Amino acid sequence: MQREELADFLRRRREAIRPADVGITDGPRRRTAGLRREEVAMLAGMSVDYVVRLEQGRSSRPSTQLLVALARALRLSDDERDHLFHLAGHRPPPADGVARLARAGLVRMLDLLGGTPALVMSDLGEVLAQNRASLLLMSDLTGFSGDRRYIVHRWFTEPAARAVGPAEEEEYYARRLVADLRAVAGRRAGDPAVTGLVDRLSAASAHFRRLWAEHEVAVRRADRKTFLHPRVGRLLMDCETLVTPDQRQQLLVLTPADAEARERLELLRVLGSEEFSTGTPGR
Repeated sequence: MQREELADFLRRRREAIRPADVGITDGPRRRTAGLRREEVAMLAGMSVDYVVRLEQGRSSRPSTQLLVALARALRLSDDERDHLFHLAGHRPPPADGVARLARAGLVRMLDLLGGTPALVMSDLGEVLAQNRASLLLMSDLTGFSGDRRYIVHRWFTEPAARAVGPAEEEEYYARRLVADLRAVAGRRAGDPAVTGLVDRLSAASAHFRRLWAEHEVAVRRADRKTFLHPRVGRLLMDCETLVTPDQRQQLLVLTPADAEARERLELLRVLGSEEFSTGTPGR
């Protein structure tokens, strides 16, 4: 681990990012160049103290999970992300592993979307990155491990995952999730990551087994989804999916489908901004 080089690299990358690029208001009292350390901590989901120790060259070697979170928070390019891994004494992810890291170009698109909720997902439904508006709407979906990383697995095995929408829409979305997984299984025939997920879901959920046996196929593109948010209530959102050329990652963009949803989304942004300004940025 090259502590001094790592500290310098992280500090310089933090100072090079404009707050507006990551959805943070750049107020008149800001004196820090780029992001504050506490803002990096919030975006990466780690403690401010650890960010300080990293930048001062006093930390233990960060795990690969922390490096992924830092790369995402600092909007590193693919080359910069690999450099970060090298400085920390880790090998960069192999080609197959990169599919589980949001592409740098897609992460930059999240920034450009600003107040529009958006997230990057793998083709198996693992959320790889979210912008701040998406965090406010859906909470942080990037911190799961094991099979819980996949939305389809949580949907069929955890009632709380289905509670984000109205009960009358559950069957429709269950079918959409399974049909999309069928399409992935066709594209990635024989891939143990896909077959293993299907086998484990089949063992865990009779509902999934029944829908899988119907062999419906549909690629996720445009859709409309109802969110039941605990603070602002019901939001009807249009969902547009943009897919990378290799179809391994997707950019999901959510826009209000009606005036009511637009007003409630704006209220959610205001509430989120107020919480951040009062010093409660942790995730």
